[in-house]
Amino acid sequence: MNIFLSTVTSFFFGFLMTPVLIMVLKRINFMEAPGGRKIHAGSIPSMGGIAIIFAAFLGLFAWLSFDQIVETRYFLVALGIMFSVGLRDDLIELSATQKLIGQSIPAFFVIVMADIRISGLYGFMGIYEIPYLISVLITFFAILILTNSFNLIDGADGLAGSLSLVTLTILGFWFFSLGMTSYSLISFTLVGGVLAFLAFNWHPAKIFMGDTGSLSLGFALVVLVILFVDKTGTMAPWEGLKVNAPFSAGMAFLIVPIYDTVRIFIKRSLKGKSPLKPDKSHVHHFLLRMGLKHDQVALTLGTVKLSFIGMVFFGYALNDHILFPVLTLVAVSLGIWMDKRTLKNIKNNCKKAPSLSEKGVIRKKKRFARRKPEISKSVLSENKINMN
Repeated sequence: MNIFLSTVTSFFFGFLMTPVLIMVLKRINFMEAPGGRKIHAGSIPSMGGIAIIFAAFLGLFAWLSFDQIVETRYFLVALGIMFSVGLRDDLIELSATQKLIGQSIPAFFVIVMADIRISGLYGFMGIYEIPYLISVLITFFAILILTNSFNLIDGADGLAGSLSLVTLTILGFWFFSLGMTSYSLISFTLVGGVLAFLAFNWHPAKIFMGDTGSLSLGFALVVLVILFVDKTGTMAPWEGLKVNAPFSAGMAFLIVPIYDTVRIFIKRSLKGKSPLKPDKSHVHHFLLRMGLKHDQVALTLGTVKLSFIGMVFFGYALNDHILFPVLTLVAVSLGIWMDKRTLKNIKNNCKKAPSLSEKGVIRKKKRFARRKPEISKSVLSENKINMN
């Protein structure tokens, strides 16, 4: 019951807070203008993550028991710090070094203080346990890379919210089935905040979540997925639904940002470009070039993610040696198909578009069509003479 009440509380406050936030941001002219990597039309207020996280924390502190707060305190503090980093970056842009330092602090809290980390390879490649220091380093880099990867896919209306909604909902049910009520309540409370935000972020968006939202949500998702991976990798089969391929499951939950990051890194490196330089080569950009609208992009990638997660849970008895190559092959095949389809659409659009000479003729015709008929002054003067 507390999980349901917390979710409803988060949704209620988020739904009431977001329109007020939109109005305030418009009044202070804190808008995100189109151009560069921004593909929206017109100026749209950003920093919608304020409403998501504030609503979620109101729901959490209203319905988490004291013991549950103590159990999850390091995660909650870390989430608050990451929210502050995103808020500062939205208000005054941070340098890459400053942002990295800011993100390292919450990563330290969840890894060292909360002990949420990848504690081993769970039999993958015949390795079960790994040294503590290596475990900390692997988890640290995973949190930083995947959090920023999720931040980069926030480029289409409703996309980041839809993807986080899928992951948080499934994880919420899974944690609940294992009796991990605290993290189940956290997952569903974030679902309530994201649902309220999506009501205003769905295409055409009235507000964006900004780094305030994408960094906070990305961090929460990555940490909860790491908790899931470690728990399902170390639990006994009779404790609940155990997935025998924990790394494949983790990849499925974060398939879109993982694929997007790997794809961009490889393509830019092969072209001699910096992998960190922003451009319009992300997955959602390609889907938009294929002719899909923003809401269709969100639904398409959400369906793809659900399909990957479904493959993992239906094949829960299979291990990573089988599922990991299968998921990788499917992801690469979909990516190749998408690239070919996008290139074909661009070529077709170029063929249909009029040539430069045709465009000049069309412009001239339009210009002459708009010109009003005029009677020459000389003709008028000649007529007057003849009449006289």
